[in-house]
Amino acid sequence: MRKNNSVSGLFLVGLGLILLVSQFVNFDLPQSLALLIMPALGAMFLIWGSLTRNGGLLIPGGILTGVGWGAYAAVGPFAIWQGDNEGGVFLIFLGLGFALVTLVTAVFTDKTHWWALIPGSIIAFVGLAILFGGVMLTMLTWVGKLWPLALILLGISILLGANKNKTEKEKLV
Repeated sequence: MRKNNSVSGLFLVGLGLILLVSQFVNFDLPQSLALLIMPALGAMFLIWGSLTRNGGLLIPGGILTGVGWGAYAAVGPFAIWQGDNEGGVFLIFLGLGFALVTLVTAVFTDKTHWWALIPGSIIAFVGLAILFGGVMLTMLTWVGKLWPLALILLGISILLGANKNKTEKEKLV
């Protein structure tokens, strides 16, 4: 536990120093370097969470990494795709950031955060639909209209399971 406190303390001191200095010093960073600040912050959280084996720190690490690399990719390597396509690229990277949460918690903690795959998949799918349009965008529109069917099916499943358990208990009595 002492090692965890040391890593956490060092991380907070380092982050605090960087943020304090940035209040008084004007950093004229090129845009490409400035865009790497967010992924660097995400990497810091990922390292911190990995060293302390704290899943709560890995969550912002994955999300910040996805946001940062998404912003970098949209205006950097994928800048040739203008308009809505930049948003699609960003969303794909954000979805990958959520998937990263599941991956790093599986590797570095006792509890894997599978839940992160749900928003990550949805976000990445929306990004792909925006990027490729056509049939995928039409399918996304239909999913947007028909998603309540999933709630209905889940409710029916729960009701059938409750009835099954009630029937089994009555047979035992």
